[in-house]
Amino acid sequence: MRIKKGDNIIVISGKDRGKQGKVIKVLPGDNKVIVENINLKKKHQRPKTAGKKGEKIEVPRSFSASSVMIVCKNCGKPTRIGRKILIDNKKIRVCKKCKSEI
Repeated sequence: MRIKKGDNIIVISGKDRGKQGKVIKVLPGDNKVIVENINLKKKHQRPKTAGKKGEKIEVPRSFSASSVMIVCKNCGKPTRIGRKILIDNKKIRVCKKCKSEI
C-alpha cells in the first residue's frame, strides 16, 4: 500500500467524491484508509457520568484505499505514486506527474 498516515488525499469515487482530507489511519490488511471529515457516520455515545445525557457524535469510518488519490505537495494535483531507489538503496515515493518526491 502506497498511502501513508499524514498524506493529503482526494476522494475519486463514492458519495464523498471531490473532498480532500488528511489520512488518520491506514489499514493495509483490509486495503482501507480512515480520513478526517470524510465518510462520517453517527455513533451513539453513552453518558460518561450518572445524571448526564448520552449524545450522538460523528466519527470517520474506513473506506477502500482504491477510491482515493494522493495530492502532490509540489504540483497540487491528484497523482499516482511511483518508486525511486536512491544511491544508498533507500526507496522514496515520487509523483508520476512532476517527478518530485512526495
